[in-house]
Amino acid sequence: MSKITCVEDFRQLYKRRVPKMFYDYVEAGSYTESTFHRNENELKDVCIRQRVGVDISNVDTSTTMVGADAKIPVAFAPIGMLGIQNAGGEIKVATAAHDYGVPFILSTMSICSIEQIQEATGTPFWFQLYVVKDREFVRDLIHRAKAANCSALVVTMDLPMLGQRHKDVKNELSIRPNFRNMLNIMTKPKWAFEMATTPYKGFGNVMGHAKGVDDLSSLLVWAKEMVDPALDWEYVEWIRQEWGGKIILKGILDVEDAQIAASMGIDSIIVSNHGGRQLDGAGSSIYWLPRIADAVGDKMELLFDSGVHTGMDIFRAKALGASGVLLGRSMVYALGAMGRPGIDQLLQIYENELKTTMGLAGKTKISDIQSGDVYSVWDQ
Repeated sequence: MSKITCVEDFRQLYKRRVPKMFYDYVEAGSYTESTFHRNENELKDVCIRQRVGVDISNVDTSTTMVGADAKIPVAFAPIGMLGIQNAGGEIKVATAAHDYGVPFILSTMSICSIEQIQEATGTPFWFQLYVVKDREFVRDLIHRAKAANCSALVVTMDLPMLGQRHKDVKNELSIRPNFRNMLNIMTKPKWAFEMATTPYKGFGNVMGHAKGVDDLSSLLVWAKEMVDPALDWEYVEWIRQEWGGKIILKGILDVEDAQIAASMGIDSIIVSNHGGRQLDGAGSSIYWLPRIADAVGDKMELLFDSGVHTGMDIFRAKALGASGVLLGRSMVYALGAMGRPGIDQLLQIYENELKTTMGLAGKTKISDIQSGDVYSVWDQ
């Protein structure tokens, strides 16, 4: 591809360069994928008011998100197995985020460990916690994140059980590929060579830390029983007390749940349906964002996740109550397509799109973007 101009260009290149089972792992929703598609479709249904007669000589996209400075209102979402999409993937994204000036969130199920990211960046980042049945392991993760000077803990709430993604089942997705997947990997020689030669091959936050998980074989057994169906608000309070710092809850998609979080003194919530990968049939994140903002937006900071592919989407989310958005799939597309240079270019694309959108909407600062700057076909 001679010229990358948008996220879709990255997706097409990513599809060609990464094994099919890992592409499908990212580009899939649960069951019928209705929520997966609803996220993107309903974002597009939010229209932006075009304004003229405003001096837009200087458009400033900078802001803060949960106390962190951000050159544009985005953070990189926690994605499991990011280092399998591209060798050393977590380090490449984390260092790009640091150099550009946006938050990075490391997943519990990352290939590179908390300590490796801290060593590579030397600056605070956010850590995402998957709550598992082994509470001692959870406590250990929390304290490792503290020791690495992580500035916020992101607790994933919408994974007390796993939604089924049919593509993963049919592909027999595994870190130990079957014969059919091995044949596909042979058609991706660059990816295969980089994976064979990278020093980052294990799940650094788990292997050697979780009980009985010392190699990939034991990890596979552990991962099947990883999620904890007993995650409740009492458990969240225990995590909050154990952490003692800024805490963000990811996967809130209901006004009542948002109000409970606000009453507990949670710093921020991420309005998200896990990218349509968990509860199929749930409403889109953008549908729920303004409703949650109306209920608790004056009590806590809201972030937005699921379906963001353009700078226009960032503007839409900001207008409807979010202080910033998380980039998930688009980050993986850019990383899988081009490695670190892809992430650098992705951020520049988002900045350019957002700056152009702001200017043509008559806005020169992020704080100027308000609910009246968009309207929805739902309300017509």
